[in-house]
Amino acid sequence: MKLHANAKLGPKGRLVICRRVIEQGWSLAEAAEAAGVSERTAGKWTRRYRAEGEAGLLDRSSAPRRVANATPPERVEAIAALRRVRLTGPEIAEVLEMPTSTVSAVLLRIGLGRLSRLEPAEPVRRYERSRPGELIHVDVKKLGRIVGGAGHRVLGREGRRRNPTRRGGSGVRRAQVGWERVHVCVDDATRLAYVEVLPDEKATTAIGFLRRALAFYRSHGIEVERLMTDNGPAYVSAAHALACRTLGIRHLRTRPYRPQTNGKAERFIRTMLREWAYAGVYGSSPERAAALSGWLERYNFSRRHGALGHRPPIARLRELQGNNVAGIYI
Repeated sequence: MKLHANAKLGPKGRLVICRRVIEQGWSLAEAAEAAGVSERTAGKWTRRYRAEGEAGLLDRSSAPRRVANATPPERVEAIAALRRVRLTGPEIAEVLEMPTSTVSAVLLRIGLGRLSRLEPAEPVRRYERSRPGELIHVDVKKLGRIVGGAGHRVLGREGRRRNPTRRGGSGVRRAQVGWERVHVCVDDATRLAYVEVLPDEKATTAIGFLRRALAFYRSHGIEVERLMTDNGPAYVSAAHALACRTLGIRHLRTRPYRPQTNGKAERFIRTMLREWAYAGVYGSSPERAAALSGWLERYNFSRRHGALGHRPPIARLRELQGNNVAGIYI
């Protein structure tokens, strides 16, 4: 147990007891009463202080010095060796004729409880495109609709009762509120962002959003060359592939189960949720959607971005375009 250094009976309080008894001539009973502890406790700390000095006043481990039924070291090494050839816990227990619970406890203690621990740590790969529009990141975030005022995130269980529900064929009662999809697009070089709240994430919806995003970037003098998305159904569809070819942009997709490949969009979504979606108490979904444009304008034109030297995305855009317009807040 880790005590605060200034706790009443922490190391400093124990030292006061010991000095009163040893240096000031107090009796154990007097020192114990003044500290609000038993005479036995005061005697314990005094004996430790005489034997070890101030180091003796620190807490000792409560683990036993010896464990009678501890797994032998050679058996632990055998468990580790079998784990490194990717045997599961039950398989190791079967080979070594040991209880599965013991093998699991040993694997957890030596840090091999998960097979993923055997894989070398993947190095962090950071990159940033040099030109605006060279690559844009697109992603979708689901948000629950707001019906009848704030929901459970604000009101807890009371908020759950406000949402209409129906009982399905399996007899389970489910909410009928549904979801909205927030489609986001972020430029890799400048972090300039475009966002829309749409009813779904079908291929036609994603294509329409992409066209409007390209028009937004074109209005800022950016010609998009490449697009990166995840492997969602809308983005692997033939319609989306045809749209990308028609628009003259190359479509890249992330590796399966590697959302960090699209990390700039993922990080933008986290910021957006914290500063817009969950930042206020909204009475309805349209009210929340109406607040998006103001937040997005602040994000693009005035909010300081740590990855851009604490400047807004529009300042990075003007810098890369060679036209740093006076009056932009930096």
